[in-house]
Amino acid sequence: MIPLVRLWIWISAFASLAGWTLSVLGQLNRAGYAVSFLIFAVFIFLRRKDLGVGADGSGFRVKNFLRRLRRPLPFCFAALAALVFLGGVIYPPTHYTALVYHIPRVLHWLAEGQWHWIHTPVCRMNYPGCTFEWLIAPVLLFAESLRGIFLLNFIPFLLLPGLIYSVFIQLGVRARVAWYWMWLLPTGYTFMLQAGSAGNDAFASVYALAALDFGCRAWRSRQPRDLWYSALAVALLVGTKPTSLPLLLPWAVLIFAILPVLRQRVAATLIVSLLALAVSFFPNAVLNQLNCGDWLGASIEPFQFKIPNPLVCASGDAFILLLQNFTPPVFPLAGWWNQHSPSFLPHAWTGSFIPGFFNLGELPTEDWAGVGFGISVLALVSFVATWFFRNAGRPATTVLAVPPFWRRCVLIAPWLSLLFYCAKAGMATPARLIAPYYLLLVPWLLVGAAQSQIVRRCWWRVLAGLVVGLAFVVLVMSPDRPLWPAKTVLSHLAVKHPNQKLIVRALGVYTVYSQRADPLAAVRTQLPPEIKTVGFIGTEDDSDISFWLPLGQRRVKHFLVSDPPQAFRQAQVEYVVVGGLNLAFRGETLETWMQKTGAELIATTNVTLKVTDGPQPWYIVRIKP
Repeated sequence: MIPLVRLWIWISAFASLAGWTLSVLGQLNRAGYAVSFLIFAVFIFLRRKDLGVGADGSGFRVKNFLRRLRRPLPFCFAALAALVFLGGVIYPPTHYTALVYHIPRVLHWLAEGQWHWIHTPVCRMNYPGCTFEWLIAPVLLFAESLRGIFLLNFIPFLLLPGLIYSVFIQLGVRARVAWYWMWLLPTGYTFMLQAGSAGNDAFASVYALAALDFGCRAWRSRQPRDLWYSALAVALLVGTKPTSLPLLLPWAVLIFAILPVLRQRVAATLIVSLLALAVSFFPNAVLNQLNCGDWLGASIEPFQFKIPNPLVCASGDAFILLLQNFTPPVFPLAGWWNQHSPSFLPHAWTGSFIPGFFNLGELPTEDWAGVGFGISVLALVSFVATWFFRNAGRPATTVLAVPPFWRRCVLIAPWLSLLFYCAKAGMATPARLIAPYYLLLVPWLLVGAAQSQIVRRCWWRVLAGLVVGLAFVVLVMSPDRPLWPAKTVLSHLAVKHPNQKLIVRALGVYTVYSQRADPLAAVRTQLPPEIKTVGFIGTEDDSDISFWLPLGQRRVKHFLVSDPPQAFRQAQVEYVVVGGLNLAFRGETLETWMQKTGAELIATTNVTLKVTDGPQPWYIVRIKP
């Protein structure tokens, strides 16, 4: 497992380094990547012993794999992984933020041959970290398809069980306890749902675990190499999303006392440090500072993420994290809650956070789900049960490499990181945003001899079975990639029971999700097929992905409602797609805007991008010469 983790870290680091380097050279294209791949292949060949792939004869063996599947939990994980893979193969990516900015920002860079600050109201195309996007870039460039992107999440998902077990036992969790939880934790809804899609929240969890795993190994080996891998992993973690920056605390606590071993290889340490800096959030921080005067970039968001009062922010974040993680996976009362909750929640919360911050969904989706109801309840029950079994079990006899003091500090540090995050961030759907945190928070709940007795109890194993069963239900029922004939069944039920609002609502949700991968296809079909560039004017939350499809045939340029007429002519854009909802938000009418711009209306259609917004008008206009 560890050789595969090392290889994944190198692949990720290489993709980030290649992306930035080729951007500087203006060669973010197939030729540039072909040279980069050759260099990487030579590097991996020369460092194959360091990676350790097959070096100790511990390669993949079919017999060992099949023998492991005889036990229920590994078998269930394998079955879930197979269903995740099936869903990823059947469906193109439907993760909303991926379609709004993760994938489109890469397509914009590839069209220009380099990273650039994009002129767009979707400010998230510019300031977030790029680790995930730099892995996407060669997939889109060579495959010219969105289908393969899910593998960038699926591969790390398969690495989670082994890393969880390794980190947990090195932090003092008993081996038996770690073995059970290594199979249970990946069934958390955010890990399982995003493993088949293009979100980048759960994606970064493998880096968080690897950073601590190699840090713990460095205590035992006293080798700089383990610290190098730990540093690269944590750099990739924060390079993916700056929301993971607080997780630098447990990593720094873990490696602080072992840093002197780096004196053995000062020159190599310097090279690795520069590489870690290059693949971290540092390049984005510099570019953000230059382009918008804020190294985090969040100041350009239309809704500010920073809440003035840290207590209000921390309490509101804590409440919604608990609510989203402990809400049952099937929650028909979500609509009632979303409508009425502002009336009885504290005004300090409703007046400070963005609209919809405290909303819930009827079913867990990759857009908002956290670790989920099953894992949350089981972790809570296990922690509470510790008090009833605190005198059970034998003292640990294994001597761990990390000293007790530092180990306790590492166990507590992720909770302090989460507290800091809650006090500073006010972003919606925090349960998915803190995906890497979950796996570092759980060890503190499971240490001690009592847990080894708890996992032996029949009632606990029954609960664990129910957790896995719920995971199957969530995965099969997911609107993102339903593995049952959802629209067929619900359409039949809607005809049979036309007055059942829940059935009508469910049919609407599944229908909209089924169109997410190409949400504005109806608009694209009305564009002249020969045009190579199309303008796009949408809201901060509208996706332009439909106008890039099929990939390689057309490019998209974004404009603002306030842009002058010459901006379109200078960009040599003749046809522009305009969102009616965007015009309404800006207090404009289509007629007034066309008169200012010198445009004529070509076509109009209605499209539903979000169930909550309902059908919205979209216009195709032609800019007059």
